[in-house]
Amino acid sequence: MTTRAVVLLAAAAVAGCTWLAPERPRALPGDRGAELTYVALGDSTVEGIGATSPEAIYVHRLWERLRAVYPRARLVNLGVAGATSADVIAAQLRRAIDLRPHLVTLSIGPNDVTGRVTAEQYARNIDTILRALVRETDAVVVVNLLPDLAVTPRFRAAAERDAVGRQTALFNEALARTCRAHRVEVVDLYAPSRAEVPSRPELVAADGYHPSDAGHARWAELMWTGVDARIRRR
Repeated sequence: MTTRAVVLLAAAAVAGCTWLAPERPRALPGDRGAELTYVALGDSTVEGIGATSPEAIYVHRLWERLRAVYPRARLVNLGVAGATSADVIAAQLRRAIDLRPHLVTLSIGPNDVTGRVTAEQYARNIDTILRALVRETDAVVVVNLLPDLAVTPRFRAAAERDAVGRQTALFNEALARTCRAHRVEVVDLYAPSRAEVPSRPELVAADGYHPSDAGHARWAELMWTGVDARIRRR
């Protein structure tokens, strides 16, 4: 299957998240004074690698936007640099469930790609994570598709560029399909990364891979569309 065909499948799967959604999808409270717990799951980007301060991390920026709507919202960031989808299951998932969150964001997969995890195993891990979150919490869950790793400076001129690009697309197809099955919110970071990163080098940190402060800001902006879609309007 060509990369283009895989990308089209991923796009179709994301679109499917809308038409297969329940009549009453989960939503954040209509009461703006409600206490609200936001838990972030994931890897180095969630932890904040590439940002110059804790306040610049996309998770923190997203929390600030959330607090503008829910002033009593609190953030618990469980992201760990180097984490894979298996690591989220082993070390983050139960902690997240025990916090009884109202909102969970999940960003995981690049370390699975570079660690040569198969798309099938990745899909199984994502299914385990989302199944537990949906069954054991009442949280709104927002998941992002992976940015295209192949357009980053680290991989753009590397011998493995095409393989990494194909695997990222396969992972996104699996991710979108699994999100559709569990009816969670999906945010597309793949298409924006392909369109913006090559022409906006300021979005990438000095390591040529992680988002810079500007990249974290853009990530938060995109993620907010998924969160905002699940805020109950009074």
